[in-house]
Amino acid sequence: MFRSLRERNYRYYASGQVVSLTGTWMQRAAQDWLVLELSGGSPAALGLAVALQFLPTLALTLWAGVFADRFDKRKILIVTQSALGLCGFALGTLDVTGIVALWHVYVLCFVLGCFSAVDAPVRQSFVVEMVGPAQLTNAVALNSMTFNLARIVGPAIAGLAITAVGTGWVFLANGLSSVAVVAGLLLMDTALLHRARAVGKERGQLRAGLRYVRGRPDLVVVMVLMFCVGTFGMNFENTFAVMARNVFGRDADGYGILITMLAVGTLTGATLAARRSGKPGSRLRLMLIGAGVFGALEAVAGLMPTYWLFAGCLVPVGVAVMTFTTSANSTVQLAVEPTMRGRVMGLYMLLFMGGKPLGGLASGWLAEVFGPRWPLVLGGLLSLAAAVGGAVALSQQRKKGLIQPQG
Repeated sequence: MFRSLRERNYRYYASGQVVSLTGTWMQRAAQDWLVLELSGGSPAALGLAVALQFLPTLALTLWAGVFADRFDKRKILIVTQSALGLCGFALGTLDVTGIVALWHVYVLCFVLGCFSAVDAPVRQSFVVEMVGPAQLTNAVALNSMTFNLARIVGPAIAGLAITAVGTGWVFLANGLSSVAVVAGLLLMDTALLHRARAVGKERGQLRAGLRYVRGRPDLVVVMVLMFCVGTFGMNFENTFAVMARNVFGRDADGYGILITMLAVGTLTGATLAARRSGKPGSRLRLMLIGAGVFGALEAVAGLMPTYWLFAGCLVPVGVAVMTFTTSANSTVQLAVEPTMRGRVMGLYMLLFMGGKPLGGLASGWLAEVFGPRWPLVLGGLLSLAAAVGGAVALSQQRKKGLIQPQG
């Protein structure tokens, strides 16, 4: 289950990620709570903050994929991770000194989003360089375990810290945590990296990547499904903050518990994916099942009448969504040519993260007009419909001989 950790470089990377991602999740919880405090509890304001954080993805992620195929991914990550840490220091300083305003948060959400948009496809395509193709599925699952372990610990710490010392110190702690992942990248032995052949500079590289995906019907289905689920189904954090505060009357610690409960499920799902990674089976089929089950469970969770029933439903929701995301990620990375991996993952992250502005604004509007439950119910039903549509499309493509059954 942990065989990817035999790779020295991946051990350094994973160790740094545990610390850094804990800080990231602390900041996310504190940022959402700060926006609600500064805006008087407005779901629309929170939706706008989410939109600004993910809006740069639309402009930068595809080009970041091109850079990932052309340049040293490790060096790019050192720059982006350092910049993300500085964003935490900046917001923390403004908050601790008492001069923070809502527009400050909006500006820093946008700046943080710019660096995140570059970081995401580079980081995703760097995994295979650390562990090699044979261990990729396991490493993707372990990354998810790391991510969701931090997702459990981070918001729980943030909820207590916000109550005890305020949001500003949480942002400063996140800035400090970025040192860990940068140190891990600097300590790597570059001779042990499984680097693909570098792609030279030439015109039309971005278009070539898009044509490559368009010519692969199986990848098209994965990309469309990822867009639908990522945009409409996976707007958890801003929705949970509104549910905790406005529906169930809870404070920051109650919001942190909701994120933690979801993270318990996603960590469980990632653990199961790591155990499954060495076994044969159709990743596409598992992806579709995960998306469909996630959509159905999310819609049910949105209808729960009490806080603890709602919180309990988030555990199976987390298992299902992690089954979907880990199988989708490994399906894409293992299905593409190494020289195209950066550009394909750039498109993957664009569709996954680029829909967040639309999803954030839509969920904020739905919560404002119809009530906080509706983003969860409608998002779940749309995700379920997308999974069914994807299954039908893949079945038709197989009958036409456009794709082969996946083992």
